[in-house]
This record gives sequence, structure tokens and C-alpha cells, in this order.
Amino acid sequence: MNTQRFAVEFDRRTVGIAVRVPGGFAFYASDDRFAEMDGQTFPRARTIERQLRRVSKRRRKARPHWIPSFT
Repeated sequence: MNTQRFAVEFDRRTVGIAVRVPGGFAFYASDDRFAEMDGQTFPRARTIERQLRRVSKRRRKARPHWIPSFT
């Protein structure tokens, strides 16, 4: 059996794997930042990349821009 699968890298880190399934590629996250995408099927590998960017951008906006000091 020949299964297409590959490591998915984002921002110079491996964040999961993609496996060829009927209808596209299933993404399995190995990085908690992208857990919301775990198990989702995407029609093309390029679509996984776009979604990774969206999730990353949304997470950056949700983080506070300052860290309170308790000293």
C-alpha cells in the first residue's frame, strides 16, 4: 500500500503531519498551538498552510501585548 504522508512545517518547526485521504489531506497536529485543526481534512496541502497562518495570526492577536510586573 502506498500512502502519501508528509511532515508539516510552519515557522521553521514541525507542527504536524498530513496524510492523503479521499477528498484531500487529513492534518494531525503535533503542536498544541494548532490542536483546533487536528483531524480536519483539507482539499489541498496549500490549504493547510493557509489555515496554519490564520490560526497563528489569531493567536498572536489574542495574546496580551504586555506582561504585568508583580515586583
